[in-house]
Amino acid sequence: MNNLLPPGLVSNLQDALANRKPGEDDDSALPSLSEDEDNSKPVIFITNSDGIESPGLSFLVNALVEEGAYNVNVIVPQSDKSTSGHSVSLKETIEVASVQVKGATAYEISGTPVDCVSLALSGALFSWTKPLLVVSGINKGSSFGHHMYYSSVVAGAREALVYGVPSISISLNWQKDVSQESDFKDAVTVCLPIIKAAMRDIEKGVFPKGFSLDLELPTSPSANKGVKVTKRSHWRSNLNWQAISNTRAQAATRFTGGQPAMGLNIAQLSRDASAAGAARRLTTQKKDIEVVESVGSSPKAHFKKTVKYFRAEMLPKDNKEEGEDLDFKAVENGFVSLTPSYASVDSEADAEALNWIKSAVLEGQ
Repeated sequence: MNNLLPPGLVSNLQDALANRKPGEDDDSALPSLSEDEDNSKPVIFITNSDGIESPGLSFLVNALVEEGAYNVNVIVPQSDKSTSGHSVSLKETIEVASVQVKGATAYEISGTPVDCVSLALSGALFSWTKPLLVVSGINKGSSFGHHMYYSSVVAGAREALVYGVPSISISLNWQKDVSQESDFKDAVTVCLPIIKAAMRDIEKGVFPKGFSLDLELPTSPSANKGVKVTKRSHWRSNLNWQAISNTRAQAATRFTGGQPAMGLNIAQLSRDASAAGAARRLTTQKKDIEVVESVGSSPKAHFKKTVKYFRAEMLPKDNKEEGEDLDFKAVENGFVSLTPSYASVDSEADAEALNWIKSAVLEGQ
C-alpha cells in the first residue's frame, strides 16, 4: 500500500513521538488543585476578557489570595476577547493550558470569556461543582449602556447567571494618556469590600437569587465619590468601518512565526491527498482578486470572486441622555456605578436585590 505522506514527514513524526516526554499531550498533566488550596474554603472563580497578563486580573487575584479566605480559581482567554460579546465556541476544540499563578489554580484557554465560565461551571475541569461567586474583570474600558451587548466581561457574568451562580462584572473607565496601571490596584481596593460582602452573604444564604452586579468604576477609582445604584443607559459608541488594503489584511492575519503548527500541516496534507473533488487556488496578479479553478471529476463553472477588506473601530459618540441615575452619568461624575441585572424580570427579585445593595454596600459609605 502506498504511503500518502512524504518519507521525510513520516520520519519527523516518528522522531517526535519517540522523543515525547511522559505526560505531554496528556490530560493528567493538568493540575486539578493548587498546592495552597484548602477544600474547606469557599471557591471564588475569576475570569476576564483580556488574558492572564492583564493588570486588572493580576491585582484582583493577588488581593483575593492575600485575603486567605477563599480558594481562588481562574480561567481566562489566551488572547484579547474584549468585544466578543456572549459568543460560545460550539463544535470547536478548545485548548486548555495550566498557568502558574501564586496561590491560585489557573488556566488559559483558546476560547471566549463565556467559554471560560461555561467550562468552569460544567464540572469537566475543576473538582468542585459550583463556586459561590463568579467575578468577571477587571476590564480595561467601560461596559455601560449598549456596550453591555459587545462586552464579553459582562457576558462572562451573565453566563454565570445562566448556571444559577451569583456574579459580578467589573470595568474601569480607562482613558488613554490619563489612566495608568496603578489605577487597577485602586480599583481592586474599591471593589474588594463589595466582593467580600457578596461572598459573606452567599455563604449565609441571604444573597438574592438570580442576581448579578455590574460595577463601572470612574477613571480615577481612588478619588471616587461613593457608590451609586444606577440604571442601564442607552450610551453607545459609533462603530466606524474603514476599507483597508489587501497587504494590511494579510499582515494582520499572518500566523505567528509565519508557519502553522504541525497538526495543521498534517491535516492539510490529508485533505490534499484525498481531495479528488477539491479546488486548486490560483492567485492572480490583480489586486484583491482570487480565481478558484475546479479540478474535480464533476465539471463546475469557473467563477471569479472579488474580495474586499474592512476593519471596524469604536469612536466616541456624544450621548445626550439625561439622568443622574444612569450608569455613564454616575461614572462621568466620579461615582462608582452599580447596576443590578437579573436572570428573569421579577419585581420581587428586584426589590430583594436593591435591599441587599442598600444594607451591604451603601450603608456606612
